[in-house]
Amino acid sequence: MHTSVHLLTSAPDQLLPARELMAFTLASHIILVPLGVALPLITLVMHYRGLRHNDATALLLARRWSAVMAVQFAVGVVTGTVLSFEFGLLWPGLMGRWGDVFGIGFGVEAWAFFLEAVLIAIYLYGWRRLKPRTHFLLGLPLPAAALLGAFGILAANSWMNTPQGFSLDAAGRPKDVDIWKAVFTPMFGPQYWHFVVAMLLTAGYLVAGVYAVGRLRGRSDRYHRLGFTVPFTLAAVATPVQFVLGDSIARSVFHKQPVKFAAMEIVWKTDTRVPEYLFGRLHSDGSVSGGIKVPLLDSVLAGFSPDTEVVGLTSVPPDQRPTAVQATIAHWAFDVMVLIGSALVLLALWYGLVWWRQRGLPRSRWFYRGAACAGPASVVAVECGWIATEVGRQPWIVYQNMRVSEAVTATRSSTLWIMLGLVVVVYVLVFGSLLAVLLKLRTRWRLADAEEAAGHPVDPPEAAGPYGPRAAVPARDGGGDASSEGGRR
Repeated sequence: MHTSVHLLTSAPDQLLPARELMAFTLASHIILVPLGVALPLITLVMHYRGLRHNDATALLLARRWSAVMAVQFAVGVVTGTVLSFEFGLLWPGLMGRWGDVFGIGFGVEAWAFFLEAVLIAIYLYGWRRLKPRTHFLLGLPLPAAALLGAFGILAANSWMNTPQGFSLDAAGRPKDVDIWKAVFTPMFGPQYWHFVVAMLLTAGYLVAGVYAVGRLRGRSDRYHRLGFTVPFTLAAVATPVQFVLGDSIARSVFHKQPVKFAAMEIVWKTDTRVPEYLFGRLHSDGSVSGGIKVPLLDSVLAGFSPDTEVVGLTSVPPDQRPTAVQATIAHWAFDVMVLIGSALVLLALWYGLVWWRQRGLPRSRWFYRGAACAGPASVVAVECGWIATEVGRQPWIVYQNMRVSEAVTATRSSTLWIMLGLVVVVYVLVFGSLLAVLLKLRTRWRLADAEEAAGHPVDPPEAAGPYGPRAAVPARDGGGDASSEGGRR
């Protein structure tokens, strides 16, 4: 029987729906993660600029971004909570045996989540209610709380990739847990910094893309220029850094998880002078069809020499490595991520070169078309990075210690398929609601801008006193006294 078919038929019936459910919820949640991790920092940079230069436009942008930050955090609570429950419901074998070892990461993430919720509430409430300096200082812990949450999740995931910090008793259960070693595993550093910088550049490109679209539609006022410049500059600076970090994590995988590296690069047999395949499909006999073959390049990239030996998939038995299909999926995800990253580097260099020569923004519409696409492309790259990480580790849920099939729930597969259908429906409603709220905010802000342009008085974001009664707004033409108008505001 074909090896891949044999492995699939020997797997529990619950495995496929459990994996599909986990994959869908994770892929959905990760769309929100860049804004959750990096938008607080981008907002505070704009807030600082507004206070530093007494810039009402910058303060207005920061205030509006803080509203978006709060809305996406609320939706992220829903999707993140579902993921937390799924670890216990879908993978009881994992949590039951290994929870004492790597569960500290989830505990850190939970504390960070509560801290971030409180800080966002204070920051959002503080506009027009706190003194400007006090309000800004209370917002400063927000990026640290977001980074702490990422720390917890990446600590758990990196442990699953390179587990350590424990020994096994006679029954194969962990004992003598060393929490420090369990958190700071060999893959933690490369994964964490690669992830954090990816979140910054993705959030930066997403936010800047909104204003790039505005520029393409003829909105070239200072509001759109500033709304584009700050997040895009942060993302552009982070992009080449991310390219270097991506190379670093690939080498870490090469040394610490050689079979995963073989899957990501579809290397069948251990050898030197290994070629690099750009895309292509791996077959169960080790042949590769399609794609572009570049001689020697894989060995050169792995060890800076064509004589570098690259471990192949056949170095381990079939039941201890990804199937040909899984290897192809991981390989395509990795190549798409690298391709998008390379394109973003070129876009960042374009921006930097124009800024260096002209001390201004590019004027080319093609640049703004690229900037508008950079945000969605970055999200795709983040998704592909997680696909390469998780699929490339198969069949292990804890690398070389527990298979995915050993951790899956005993719940009937039909029940899991029904759960998947319900989750899809709920998530469509949740993300539809998120989109509706964001569009409503956009409409309200445009009406406010139109009123200001028409000469109606609008309070600067930080102008009102910290606690006392607000100043009355003069009555507008067409009725209404100052006190009633001020009450509505």
